[in-house]
Amino acid sequence: MDMLSWIYFICVGLAGSMARAISKVLPGALRIRLEAQPPPNIHHGWIWLHAVSVGELILAAGLVGKLLENGYRVHVTTGTQSGLELLKKRLAKWDDGSGRITGGGFPLDDPAGLKSFFESPPGAFIALETELWPNLLLELESRNIPACIVNGRLTARTMNSLFRPWLRNAAMHLSIVAARDTESAKNFCLMGVQNVVLGGNLKADLQAPPPLHDGWAVLRAGWSGHPIIVAGNTVNGEEELVIDAWKQAKDVLGCLRLIIAPRQPMRFDVVARQLSDAGIAYHRATNPWPMAGAWKDVHVLLLDTLGELASVYSLGQIALVGGGWRWHGGHNPMEPVYWGLPTLIGPSYTNFEDLVKPLMEAGCLDVVEETLLGENICRLLSQTDTTQGGQRKIPEGLQGCLQRTWEHLEPYLPKAKHQYKSGR
Repeated sequence: MDMLSWIYFICVGLAGSMARAISKVLPGALRIRLEAQPPPNIHHGWIWLHAVSVGELILAAGLVGKLLENGYRVHVTTGTQSGLELLKKRLAKWDDGSGRITGGGFPLDDPAGLKSFFESPPGAFIALETELWPNLLLELESRNIPACIVNGRLTARTMNSLFRPWLRNAAMHLSIVAARDTESAKNFCLMGVQNVVLGGNLKADLQAPPPLHDGWAVLRAGWSGHPIIVAGNTVNGEEELVIDAWKQAKDVLGCLRLIIAPRQPMRFDVVARQLSDAGIAYHRATNPWPMAGAWKDVHVLLLDTLGELASVYSLGQIALVGGGWRWHGGHNPMEPVYWGLPTLIGPSYTNFEDLVKPLMEAGCLDVVEETLLGENICRLLSQTDTTQGGQRKIPEGLQGCLQRTWEHLEPYLPKAKHQYKSGR
């Protein structure tokens, strides 16, 4: 072990020891990691799939399906409180009744945290996007367990980080990276990864979102005949922007409704207060739903739930995807495009440049300045048949990413891939 690895090993070991000593007073996100362990009696050769938070868990659905189809026993880990809440909901939908998929927290990257995950070692470790944990990757390599990253993303910001020497040390232990774009592929190579391939962006190859619960039929009935704007993944400062644009369009078009979904759960209450202070008749999705007739007096729905946004876009006639007006990277525009919705995003979309450009060329979305948002909503609604559902319009070049990624990944998975088809 070199000097950098020793420094990390000692620091994370001390941090883990101190955290366990005061675990009762630590916030929930840290306790998730302190208490993380795989299910008891899990069979040797299981697949460890790590999705750090909500976005990665949504992205994991296609890969989970591939693993289960091929007979693997899968344990999914996540590292945030919101991720764990969504994971609990998704597990029941992913499972085929065989008990071959479980989920829980991702451990601290120290010997005590990792110990239980190697008592019955996994057959492979798969992480989504950028998860470079030095002790974990070193432990996997020492046991000849493949360590894989899919939808790999490595930005210039990470490359210039003060932690780059430690990240490079970790990256060198990876077995394969299926990068999402050419820039990320280049950066992983510069980090010392020996096997880097281009898998494409899994966010372009979305699986069908889960159906909405029965309560949404009541909203559909109550808002029948009213065009709906769905504004998803808004960040601080964008809710006011969206509400102002909605009001501007509402003054022109009349009966216009809005569903707004803040990106961060911690901001749900903040946005609720904003709506209340503005005197807007709104309802929170987590509250008991009114009958259909009462919805005529509700103009805005605050979507303060997890994991429903991708499905809720199906109700809209126009979509606004946040993160590009008052932030620096944007958010995934594929979710509304999946439903064929005319979609507006802000000019800052660097995190999704590989998706935005082909979608713009295909006429699936427009990039607009915030001062022109209301005007563009009016324009799109005047061009949109609000009585018809949209059709999926995915450029051919963005299709097939899941299959390509799977073909790159499959050689690194355990050979006895059907060992769990008859049980756990």
